[in-house]
Amino acid sequence: MHSHQTVLYARVSTADQTLEHQRTHAEQALGITFDQVIADHGVSGVSVKLKDRPEGKRLFDVLRKGDTLVVRWVDRLGRNYADVTDCIRELLRRGVTIKTVINGMVFEGTPKDAMQEAVRDALIAFMAATAQAQAEATKEAQRAGIEHAKALGAFKGRKPSYTRSQLDTVLAKLANKDGVQAIAKATGLSRATVYRIQEDPAKAHAALEAWGL
Repeated sequence: MHSHQTVLYARVSTADQTLEHQRTHAEQALGITFDQVIADHGVSGVSVKLKDRPEGKRLFDVLRKGDTLVVRWVDRLGRNYADVTDCIRELLRRGVTIKTVINGMVFEGTPKDAMQEAVRDALIAFMAATAQAQAEATKEAQRAGIEHAKALGAFKGRKPSYTRSQLDTVLAKLANKDGVQAIAKATGLSRATVYRIQEDPAKAHAALEAWGL
């Protein structure tokens, strides 16, 4: 017999809060404890469909009738209207209840009547459309911002996630043939940052210059 479980699905983009933070926040907000957490790291919610994500597709294997899926907001499931509505409806058809942390929305997997089902589906459609519109607006704003910055000759790329002293330490340790893992631990930087510096030290220096750091 399948015992009902509550699953948190998170899409953690690199700049986002950590997964642990998302989990704690969701548990406190809804007053529940998760049986399992499924998360995709760094995948785009815009271009990668839920079923094409390494972990997203696992939701369809894991969730059964009577289970509850918790997401921060429907945009965690995706930013593409058709994809999000299809995925949510498929899970609801299976009898999975979906809850959002923001606003505490609850979409019953087994609604009591047709009217409730219609309202539920309309709400989901509206939320999915909003998620797509927001993603498109953000992209548009980013594009406009980049164009504007380029016009000013000031497109500097991302602000470095390291200070000058951290960069010096990393370079010294690399010269000393220390491992990336050890350097990351010693400097408190992510391994990805250490790899980036290792690949192109000149660019790492230039980035600090560009930001006047």
